[in-house]
Amino acid sequence: MKSDKKKVIILLLVAAFIAVVPLFTLKGAEFGGSDDAGSVMISKIEGREYQPWFTPVLETFIDRELPGEVESLLFCVQTGIGVGIIAYNLGRLRERKRLLASAEAANDAD
Repeated sequence: MKSDKKKVIILLLVAAFIAVVPLFTLKGAEFGGSDDAGSVMISKIEGREYQPWFTPVLETFIDRELPGEVESLLFCVQTGIGVGIIAYNLGRLRERKRLLASAEAANDAD
């Protein structure tokens, strides 16, 4: 069990290292989103400025663009819901495995 904790800590440190290193090694680099990169690439391919197909529903509803903080909040809420669903299902699978193992042990004891 102690080995598993050590592995988890090492993997977390590696993940943090991978996330932080580009911030210091790529001075002056722009870390734009995939939406921006996609728009630029489409503009290069087509030779004209990219025009989105539609306006987001919430922006249409409030009749202006969402502030960056609100977009980040909505993205974080969406991420939290997704992580909650995944964690719930993983917990159910683990519990099912544990219950099946205990049921088999009880049947073997009989």
